[in-house]
Amino acid sequence: MIRLKIDGRDVEVEEGSTILEAAQKANVHIPTLCYLPEVQAIGACRVCLVEVEGNKMLQASCVAPAAPGMSVLTNTERVRKARKFTVEMLLSNHPFECLTCQRNLNCELQSIASDLGIRDIRFAGEKSQGRIDKSSPSITRDQNKCILCRRCVTVCQEIQGVTALWTQGRGFDTTVGPSFDRDIADAACTNCGQCALVCPVGAITEHEYIDEVWTAINDPKKFVVIQDAPAVRAALGEEFGYPPGTLVTGKMLAAARKLGFDRVFDTNFTADLTILEEGTEVLNRVTKGGILPVITSCSPGWIKFIEHFYPELLPNLSTCKSPQQMMGALIKTYYAQKAGIDPKDMVVVSAMPCTAKKFECQRPEMRSSGYQDVDYVITTRELAKMIKQAGIDFDLLDDGIYDDPLGEYTGAGTIFGATGGVMEAALRTAYEVATGKILDDVNFTMVRGLEGVKEAVIPVEGVGDLRVAVAHGLNNARKILEKVKEDKVQYHFIEIMACPGGCVAGGGQPLPVSNDKRTRRAQALYAEDCSMTMRKSHESPSVKKIYEDFLGEPLGEKSHHLLHTKYIARNKF
Repeated sequence: MIRLKIDGRDVEVEEGSTILEAAQKANVHIPTLCYLPEVQAIGACRVCLVEVEGNKMLQASCVAPAAPGMSVLTNTERVRKARKFTVEMLLSNHPFECLTCQRNLNCELQSIASDLGIRDIRFAGEKSQGRIDKSSPSITRDQNKCILCRRCVTVCQEIQGVTALWTQGRGFDTTVGPSFDRDIADAACTNCGQCALVCPVGAITEHEYIDEVWTAINDPKKFVVIQDAPAVRAALGEEFGYPPGTLVTGKMLAAARKLGFDRVFDTNFTADLTILEEGTEVLNRVTKGGILPVITSCSPGWIKFIEHFYPELLPNLSTCKSPQQMMGALIKTYYAQKAGIDPKDMVVVSAMPCTAKKFECQRPEMRSSGYQDVDYVITTRELAKMIKQAGIDFDLLDDGIYDDPLGEYTGAGTIFGATGGVMEAALRTAYEVATGKILDDVNFTMVRGLEGVKEAVIPVEGVGDLRVAVAHGLNNARKILEKVKEDKVQYHFIEIMACPGGCVAGGGQPLPVSNDKRTRRAQALYAEDCSMTMRKSHESPSVKKIYEDFLGEPLGEKSHHLLHTKYIARNKF
């Protein structure tokens, strides 16, 4: 530990800490733009400048190391002028579109400019001319708004290991984007949206489909259904002032009905269905000599990653569709038949924490109902915008309920939203199906938490030791896949989620995100799981009934046609 002074106050921090970390410990606020907690400190934006007694030059506090006996001043006239000058220079090359920008009132540059009291721009002149890239169904890039903080580059390279974005050019001509200034749709982008999650301004945002959804709702000839993923209910409340990790399931359902959706179904139902299909698939491969390890296929960002970078391992993927796509196929077949509705008149909307789901629903493989199974995907942020557009007072809503027959779910379906949740749900069912015995404790805590790679060995009577692994964040997926390629570890089953923390921190979740928020959102899902009477997917009466009435059996002919798919190899460049 070392001691130093921040604005005259004694602070003790660990050796190796930065001045910014020391200030945070002393509850002294220093503005930042390029700094990304837990990930990046590069001192590029120069907004976090401070004065260190004895130094002639101001120091970037996010990278300057704290030293014993150091005296740091964060609020001198010199510091304030330097910060203001830096932000004014950024604004001089920034479009003044705040009122129409997606990030209006939730923009870090806007907030800092306001805090610094900037009311006019002293520096006029030529502005960089970037382009707007709307080629991707998942994200939109507006180079005119980019402040070159490089957060997106760092996340794409260091956290996701994809490197679809890169800093190019020099000086006034510097840009951030795919190599050779290609469209993002033509790059090896996984559509995970983690770049949009960390962008401090509106340079990278989700590709919105709000207008298309409103058009469908307002068309009297259309029967519009919405489904929502478990991670949405654990985060939506943040958009309305609730603390992170507050479950707002009932209010969300009531809001969806007020928006005009004809039916509200729960993606948790098909999460439970996924476990029946995927669990059967795993047990068949383990006991009958199939390709191992089996790797989960719920995360579309992860699917696109393996298609680009590890196509030789595609045979290891489970053939199951994601719960979103299973639900779309069932709505336009099973539910359409029960309700007597022509599927051509149905519009299926998904509320998801994920931007990659927007790409997934448009894949040509996802038309097993005879139509596009899911028509539009909106993020948690987009759903919140629709609720606000409709003038709904979220606080005053009474709790709503899901519609039958695709609204019942178990605790196992709920925990799909957290890293390790799919694995835990699968183990609960696989163990009981394989052994015929009831689990005394359904909590497989060894696969929970934010550790990048988790491994466990589960003894299963009659099957043997089941060796499993869980990874979240695509760079961690690389570590697992390299082990598989080198045949270093004989896994049976692997869960991979594209986003760090799993779906609770997907690219479409409320901003900003942190490990604390990831943990709280996950805890909310685990708490709901613990509160439920049914905590295993195979216990769901609705799941049993859909097999009896419609699907037949897991991996049967009809379920294989509607609930399973195949994936394709893509060029990594």
